[in-house]
Amino acid sequence: MKQGKVILLGAGPGDLDLLTLKAVKALAAADMLLLDDLANAEIVTLAPQARVIRVGKRGGCKSTPQDFIQRLMRRYALQGKTVVRVKGGEVLLFGRAGEEIAYLEAAGVSVEIVNGISSGLAAAASLGVSLTHREHCRGVTFVTAHAQDDSEPDWDALAATGTTLVIYMGMSRIASVAAGLARTLPASTPTAVVQWASTDREQRLVSTLGQLACDAQAAGLGSPAIILVGDALGALSRPSRQQQVA
Repeated sequence: MKQGKVILLGAGPGDLDLLTLKAVKALAAADMLLLDDLANAEIVTLAPQARVIRVGKRGGCKSTPQDFIQRLMRRYALQGKTVVRVKGGEVLLFGRAGEEIAYLEAAGVSVEIVNGISSGLAAAASLGVSLTHREHCRGVTFVTAHAQDDSEPDWDALAATGTTLVIYMGMSRIASVAAGLARTLPASTPTAVVQWASTDREQRLVSTLGQLACDAQAAGLGSPAIILVGDALGALSRPSRQQQVA
């Protein structure tokens, strides 16, 4: 029996054209495909020989338990199968890869990583802005709006870094996010929201920190979306709200 393995594969933000060649090869070789909810469902066409198991995980929605997903990966890999765990975005960025790698390696299962494009980078590409424009910031910080215990990060400390903030999983508490950052940053700080980046469902909103929560609510934006905050976004023009949300 051949030796099984698990490939943790980043499916990117949704546009299948953004998959790497390495990802396409891994999908073609898959025996089992464990498919995340946020991945483009059409990705299964690139894994014609694989059995597909949908293991949805969405914030605020009923999700497949993480422990169950890990046990599935272990079971099929130990049966000698090539298991491809498809995750939306980038595997190593808010994708629970760390705990999956530790679990599988402890079980003697070989693990490979195939990177994908993060939705934060896809959002910046859609807006046409540099996240690290040297005239405006010192770098970029990728952060989730809430931790495993549902607590929020130290917004004051993040605001003081002088970096562009790329905020994941923040739409359900966007008012709290904006208020936390506004304790340190001026209300005029440029912001943007990109929902479903890179897909035909994409919507974009350009705003300021003081108006961010109100504008996002008025535009009807929700998850999955990326919130971007920082002076590097100042290059964006501010058309009318009807033009912003396309």
